[in-house]
Parts: sequence; C-alpha cells; structure tokens
Amino acid sequence: MHREQFTVETDERLTTVDVTERVRAAIPDDATGLCTVATGHTTAGIVVQEGEPRLRDDIEAFLGDVVPDDGWRHDEIDDNADSHLRATLVGRDVSTPVEGGEPELGTWGSVLLVECDGPRRRTVEVCVVEG
Repeated sequence: MHREQFTVETDERLTTVDVTERVRAAIPDDATGLCTVATGHTTAGIVVQEGEPRLRDDIEAFLGDVVPDDGWRHDEIDDNADSHLRATLVGRDVSTPVEGGEPELGTWGSVLLVECDGPRRRTVEVCVVEG
C-alpha cells in the first residue's frame, strides 16, 4: 500500500479546489489497483466531478441553497453547522481504479476538494492499494 498526503490552502468559506494533478502526482507511476482520496476534516469533502469553472460555481451555489447558513442547533457551539451539513452531503472520500499510475476518472472527471468552512488549510490523503 502507498500513502501520501498534501495540504491545500482555501481562500473562501464555500469553494471548490481542483486537486487532480496533486492526486496524480501522489500515485506511483506503475501502480494498478484502487486509489482512495480522502480528507479527515468534518467540514470539507472530496468529490469526482467535472472541473469546469461554471460547474464548480454551480456546486458551490447548490450547496449554499440546499443548506441555509443559519438556524442550526450546532451554531450555539461554534457557528458552523452549515459547514458540517454541507460536508455530510459531499462525503469525505472517493475511490477510483488506477491503471498504469493513472486514476480512471473518465473523460471529464476531476478530483475536487469541497471547502465548506474556509478559509483553512486542509490535508488530503491519497492511498493506493495495488492488486
């Protein structure tokens, strides 16, 4: 098994960051197996989606519309319940096959970090199990 981490600096409360090239760089050149990309944070997530900028804007708008900013019980503690709920919808990880060191993301697929409580420094882990 191969594991590697990298960090991502985000600059907005709710944003997406294309981390595809960093994921590719973390996969051994000759790896064939399964790659999982994960974040251990409870207010950020990872998705595979088209990285086109307008779609990324739409993802951010969608999450903002689906989960209102205010009115949640957890806000009494640290005022970021909306971030936790948005990250719950997104999910903390994705897995994809790897062939010859390349993640099989489809024609338009990109790996996106979805920041729900920024700006922050986030850790992303790439784990490849060969077989």
